[in-house]
Amino acid sequence: MTETFSSQSTDSFRELLTLGQCSLLVTTYQAGQVVMVRPQGQGINTHFMAFDRPMGVARRANELTIGGASFITTFRNLAAVGPKVGQGEQVDACYIPRKHHITGQIDIHEMGYDKFDKLWFINTKMSCLATLDNDHSFKPEWRPPFITEYDLTDRCHLNGLGFRDGVPRYVSMLGAYDEPGGWRKNKISGGQIMDITNNEVMVDGLCMPHSPRWYNNALWFLSSGSGQLMKMELGKAPEVVAELPGFTRGLDFIDRYAIIGLSQIRESSTFAGLPLTKKVEKRQSGVWVVDTSNGQIVAFLVFTGNVQEVFEVKVLPHKFAAIIDQQSPFLASSYELPDFVLNNLAAVDPVQAPLEAASRAHVNGELNQALKLYEAILKDHPKHPATNQQYGVCLADAKRWADAIIQLQKVLEISPDNAEAMNALGTAYAEQNNPEQAMHWFDESIATDQQFAMAHHNRGKLLLKQGNYKEGWVEYDWRWQTPQFVPFKCDKPQWQGEDISDKTILVHSEQGNGDHIMFWRFLKPLADRCKEVIYFGPENLAPLVAEIEGVSQSRVPGALSTDLFDVYCPLMSLPRYLDITLENLPAPDEYVKVPQQAVVSELKGQRKIGLSWSGSPSHINNQNRSIDLADLLTVTAGVDAQFYSLQMPITADERALLKKHNVIDLEPELPGYARTAALVDQMDLVVSVDTAIAHLAAALGKETWILLCSNADWRWHSDTSESPWYPSAQLFRQQPDANWDDVLRAVFNKLIE
Repeated sequence: MTETFSSQSTDSFRELLTLGQCSLLVTTYQAGQVVMVRPQGQGINTHFMAFDRPMGVARRANELTIGGASFITTFRNLAAVGPKVGQGEQVDACYIPRKHHITGQIDIHEMGYDKFDKLWFINTKMSCLATLDNDHSFKPEWRPPFITEYDLTDRCHLNGLGFRDGVPRYVSMLGAYDEPGGWRKNKISGGQIMDITNNEVMVDGLCMPHSPRWYNNALWFLSSGSGQLMKMELGKAPEVVAELPGFTRGLDFIDRYAIIGLSQIRESSTFAGLPLTKKVEKRQSGVWVVDTSNGQIVAFLVFTGNVQEVFEVKVLPHKFAAIIDQQSPFLASSYELPDFVLNNLAAVDPVQAPLEAASRAHVNGELNQALKLYEAILKDHPKHPATNQQYGVCLADAKRWADAIIQLQKVLEISPDNAEAMNALGTAYAEQNNPEQAMHWFDESIATDQQFAMAHHNRGKLLLKQGNYKEGWVEYDWRWQTPQFVPFKCDKPQWQGEDISDKTILVHSEQGNGDHIMFWRFLKPLADRCKEVIYFGPENLAPLVAEIEGVSQSRVPGALSTDLFDVYCPLMSLPRYLDITLENLPAPDEYVKVPQQAVVSELKGQRKIGLSWSGSPSHINNQNRSIDLADLLTVTAGVDAQFYSLQMPITADERALLKKHNVIDLEPELPGYARTAALVDQMDLVVSVDTAIAHLAAALGKETWILLCSNADWRWHSDTSESPWYPSAQLFRQQPDANWDDVLRAVFNKLIE
C-alpha cells in the first residue's frame, strides 16, 4: 500500500504559529518521518522527510540534533540556502545534515543540550542517561539507583528528559524494575518522574509518563496512558490540567500554550488495558494546543494517512523553517565557511549577492529594508531586469501602488513580453480601484502567456467582483494551478456538471473557514442533482456542516476509502458546475443551524451584540481588513447593550481592554465552530470585520454588520450596502484612501438610533 502523509488543522493552530513567529518539528518513529510544520497562506504547510526511526530532538543556537534507530544526526541552519531548496521563497531557516554519530541500537528517546552545549540523551535499552563521546559509541552518565548493571534489555523504559537551570534534572520511566522488560508488569500505575540530582521520586503511580518539562516555575509532564497534561508546583500535589483524545507524548511551550504530541496508539499488548483506550474510543494522531491558564483545547493539527504515532514536538524560532536529508542535491553546493575565507573569495557577479540579500529581506517581510537594497542595486545597475521586476513586486507588496505602477511600466519597457510584470501591474490597478486598467493588464498577461495561472486567477476574482459570475467561476478555477493551492488527489474523476443522478459525490473543503460557511449554500442544490453528498472538511466545522440540508455524511481528516464515492468536486468550484449567476444565486435567510450537542453558557442582556475585529493574521489582506480593538470599542460608548467578544485568540492587552470597557470575553467557550455558533445564535446583532464570524452570523440569519476596507474581497462586490449572498447583512464600507473613522462613526450612529 502506498504511504500517504498529510494533515489538516484548525485556523487557530495556524494563527498561534503565525503570532508566535515559529515553526514546529515533529518526529514520528512509527511512520519514519521528521515533519516540519509551518504556517502558510490560509493553512498549514507540512513537509515530511524520511528518517530511520526518529524520536528525540535537541536544539541549540543554530543546530538541531535528532536521535534515530542507531545514530544521532546533527543539522546546521544555513538560512541562505533556504529559498533555493524548493520549499518556497519564504524559507527563513534551512537545516542541513552536518554530523552523523553511530551509537548502535540503543533506542534513543528524549534529548537536550545543557548550558555548556553538551548533548544528553536517554539510552532506553541500557536504562541510562548518556552523552556523546568521540572515542566511544556513547558514555553512560547516570542510571536509576535501582538499576544494578548495564544490559540492552530495557528494564525500566527510561524515556523522558527535562532540564532545569540549564542542566539535566528530571527523567520519566514506566516502571522501577531491575529485570529485562520489567516495566511491562505494571503499565497502569508503575510510572515515575525522578529528580536525578538526588534520585528523589517526584511523582509516582503514573500511567506511562513522558516528557517532563520545567516551565514557569512548575514541573509539567504527560500521563500518556491516561491522555493527560499534568502540572506539579513545588510543595503541591500534581494536578491534571487537560484531558486529550490520544496517547500524549512530546511537549513544548509557546507562551502560555502547551504544544502536545498525540498518538492513536496501536492495538497491541504494549498498550492494552490503558485508561485512555477505555475512555476514548476514537483516538487522534497529531499536535494539540492547550491554554495552560484554563486547560482549554484551543487548536489542533490532525495527521492523516500513515502517521498514527507522534514522539516529539519541538518549537523552532523561525517563521518558515525547512529541513533537508542527506540525499538532497543542495548539499553539494552549500557551504558554511570561516570569515577569513569569505573575505578572500574571488569576485562574483556584482549583482548576485546584493540581489540575494534583497530577496531574503523581501521574503521575510522586511519590505522597507528590501526596497532600500533593491534601490541600491538599481542605482549602479539601472536596467538589471530581475532587480527591476522584484523591486516593482516589492513596491506592490508594500502597498505603494502608485510607485509600483510606475516601476512595473519601466519593467515592461525593458522586457515588453514580461507576463509576470503585466499581472503585477493588473494587481496594482485593482488595488487602486481601477478595474478597467486592471482587467486590461490581466488580459495582456494572458495574451502573452496563455497558461499563466496567476493572471487567470486574478482575472477571475475581478470578474466575480464585477458580478460576472458565469465567466468569473471559470477563471477562478485556475487557482488550482497557482503555488498557493494544492489540488485534492484521488483516483476518482472530478465532477464537471454532467448528470450524476445515480452517483455519490464527495465535496472537499478548501481555503478559510469563512469560505466554507459561505459556500455551504450550494450543497442543497447539489444534493438535488445526485444520489448522495459526502462532505470532507476540517473537524472544527464538521458538526455544523452535518446539519446542512442535503449532506448525508460529514467526514473529517483520516483514512477515506474511495469506494464511498464516485466523483468529487472542490467546494468553491460548485457554483461553476451548478451554473450559478448573480441572478439565481441561492441566498436563504438561514442555512446553518446550531447542533443540539453544542452546549454553551446562556448569555445575559436585553440587547446582546457580538464583536469581532480581526481575521487570521496569515491572510494576505488581514492588515487592511482588521481594526484595532481600541478603535472598535469607540462604538460601544454610551450604547445601551451588553457587548460580547467573539474573537479568538486574543492577547493579554486585548483582554484587559475588553474588561475595561465591560465587554464580556467569550474566548474560553469559542473553540469549535459548533459552540461558536451556539453563542452567536444568542446575539441580537454581530458587528464584525470580514472574517469567518461575519459569515457564520449571517448564515445563521442573525443581523450582521460587516465592516469592509476600501478594496474589499470580491465577494462583497462594490458600491452597495447590501449583500446578494446574505439577506441579513449590512455592509459598512471604508472610503478609498481613508481610515476606519467614518465607518465606525456610521456604526455608532446606527447603534444609537
